[in-house]
Amino acid sequence: MNWNKTAKWLRIIILVGLLVWITVDAYLHQVYGGAKVPSVHALCPFGALESLYSLLFFGSFIKKIFMGTVILLVLTVVLAVIFRRSFCGLLCPFGTLQELFARLGQKIFKKRFTVPPFVDKPLRYLKYLILALTIGMAWYTGILWMAPYDPYSAYSHISAVYASIQEDPAAIVGFILLIVTLIGSLLYDRFFCKYLCPAGAFYAIIGKISPTKIVRNNQACINCKACNKACPVNINVAKAEKITDAECLNCNECVLACPKKGALEVKTANKVIHPLTALILVVFLFFGTIAIAQATGNYQVTSSPQKGEIVSITEVKGSYTIEDAAEATGLPLQEIYEKLSIPESVSKNTKLKDISKEIPGYSLDETKEKL
Repeated sequence: MNWNKTAKWLRIIILVGLLVWITVDAYLHQVYGGAKVPSVHALCPFGALESLYSLLFFGSFIKKIFMGTVILLVLTVVLAVIFRRSFCGLLCPFGTLQELFARLGQKIFKKRFTVPPFVDKPLRYLKYLILALTIGMAWYTGILWMAPYDPYSAYSHISAVYASIQEDPAAIVGFILLIVTLIGSLLYDRFFCKYLCPAGAFYAIIGKISPTKIVRNNQACINCKACNKACPVNINVAKAEKITDAECLNCNECVLACPKKGALEVKTANKVIHPLTALILVVFLFFGTIAIAQATGNYQVTSSPQKGEIVSITEVKGSYTIEDAAEATGLPLQEIYEKLSIPESVSKNTKLKDISKEIPGYSLDETKEKL
């Protein structure tokens, strides 16, 4: 059995599967709201990092972030410590989207473009500046400050472009960056990952302490440079003895592309492991931990109350329907209508944040403040 080919295809299946899942989830979130379906922010580990200041000093999460998001952050940090940027290379849906466009670009243009080194090298540091800016502004403002400018967030709102821009005009920047990212990915592999992704910058920093690296055996190497062609972030693998570059996504595509056995190997704490083994360990650790968190009731990623929990009427979310609000507060439906000053003509299936579309001038926030 060709284990290299198995590892290669299994990685693609996992990545594409996660992209399809997050795409469907994003659409359902627009339809049913955050009380029933998690937002992409709740499912993105970086959101927990943005909420860390609020959690540590005020004991609360910023909007759209939950305990499950924190669990995802801890998980990805553990993965970065053990297997470097393996979340980026083996699990990230937005990275998958870029890879798919890169493959399409290579089919169209019949070649693989690279950014000139004198431009590429300084641009790589841009994502670290974005990391500092994003965290600093999120901690200062107490909100997901970067959300309107985030192309990943924009991707999750493709089914509601007009409504998103209407709700926050700054969101048009996110959609523009999404278009730039996709066009950039047609020409250059992992365009956003290399130059703009703050989460990638964070995991790159953490990954520097990882015991995992790719080691090249110069005596076995036949200098075919297949590894260089396979690397999505353009690391010069063929010239390095050890790949400990912060840019490495730990996708292990270079190892899988190498035709000479033993010329390139993945090593963790000086123990050789096959890329397929590394992939299975990453997937098992990631999803296994999530399964345990779900089984113990600690993986909350939606705004709906936990089973048996009753919330105050002033804590109901805009993503709740009127009926959801009654269920969450334990109050009769009619009382919700009265307390929130909702006309009876509004359907019980209407989301609280959408009432203003039917009743001009209605403000959920102002109504809750009066209460």
